[in-house]
Amino acid sequence: MNALVNKVQLIGQLGNNPEVKTLESGKKVANFSMATNESYKNQAGEKVTDTQWHNVVAWGPTAGIVEQYVHKGERIAIEGKLTSRSYEDKTGVKRYVTEVVANEVLLLSSKPI
Repeated sequence: MNALVNKVQLIGQLGNNPEVKTLESGKKVANFSMATNESYKNQAGEKVTDTQWHNVVAWGPTAGIVEQYVHKGERIAIEGKLTSRSYEDKTGVKRYVTEVVANEVLLLSSKPI
């Protein structure tokens, strides 16, 4: 049952091209956002699509794969864990960030949809 602790799986589309950086240590990090859509019918019987945006971070070899193969508009599946952190911005205000740290990325489309 421990394998199910803090596990996130998402299928969606990239909202932008990944931003990839190489750190001083030589390790790569990729940041991108992806959208997931859920459709349902409201009380009037109209189809409604709810879009959720997720911030995703990939490290090391996974970041290298993202850098090489993943682009804006493409459909991907990711698996990882949910993390939260806080930091102080330039004006001294404490900010909170929740993101998915991806450890696996699966390409579902070869070109933007």
